[in-house]
Amino acid sequence: MNIRYIRNYIKLAKYKSFSECANDLSISQSTLSHQISQIEENLGNIKLIDRTTKKFEITEAGNIFLNYATEIMELYNECENELKKYSKSNYETITISASTIPGSHILPRFIADYKTKHPNTIFKIKINNSQTSIENLLKNNADFAGIGSFLTHDKDIFDSIVIGSEELKFICSPNHKLMKEQQPISFDHLVKYPFIWREKGSGMRNIFQKQFSDYDKLNIKLEMNDNDSIISTVSESDYISIMSEMMATKSEKANLIETLTIKEYPTIAKRNLYFIKRKDNVLSDIKKNFWGFIKNKTK
Repeated sequence: MNIRYIRNYIKLAKYKSFSECANDLSISQSTLSHQISQIEENLGNIKLIDRTTKKFEITEAGNIFLNYATEIMELYNECENELKKYSKSNYETITISASTIPGSHILPRFIADYKTKHPNTIFKIKINNSQTSIENLLKNNADFAGIGSFLTHDKDIFDSIVIGSEELKFICSPNHKLMKEQQPISFDHLVKYPFIWREKGSGMRNIFQKQFSDYDKLNIKLEMNDNDSIISTVSESDYISIMSEMMATKSEKANLIETLTIKEYPTIAKRNLYFIKRKDNVLSDIKKNFWGFIKNKTK
């Protein structure tokens, strides 16, 4: 029986959705369905999942197999980690789910530095918002996460390292009418223009709502799920937005946007950026080493 199929069956049981599980595994639903059918066939044509109902349901036999499959994978992973001690190559994959700023602007330099010293370590980075990154960590779909906010999650269930800090900035097009005014500009002038921000689950949006008490006075018209789309929209319209200081600075140098200072609010919002792991997650020696490396680099 294919060990990868067993691992995917366990993941499918957690998702309770072929489409969501297949999307996370980056395979088609038909491929995932075929893998489950192969397991069922290998077990003697025993049905693990009831496909006759609209609702996802694991059969009684499916639940029994799930319990054994979980034990099998735990033993397999334990065996794999033990045998790595005897491997000359000692390859291992570290999966990180991270929001845009930690994942695209901070962690890559740490990873590049680590790779020069540990070339056999393979990194897989998934760029999501903070909410999805935390969920991936909780579902064991990632070893670590890079986030801009804990949102509604309990901080105490995570170990965390502060890997950066920054302010949020208001931005507009270089050709915007606001740029003809002397800065700092009045907040009353700012709210006359349409506002675009990130989707729910974004760490940046969460911090902005918590720290900027007058956010609800803005003329909110759009939300988008990535910073590049927001910058593109702002640069070619009369929309205004908020942006990470790191990304705003780079985009301003490229003449795509301009940052704005507000008379009534010299500081809009500040936040820390975190690298986190689950406290209850048992890490391999290589993953422990990488965690320690990040910790030492950010002291």
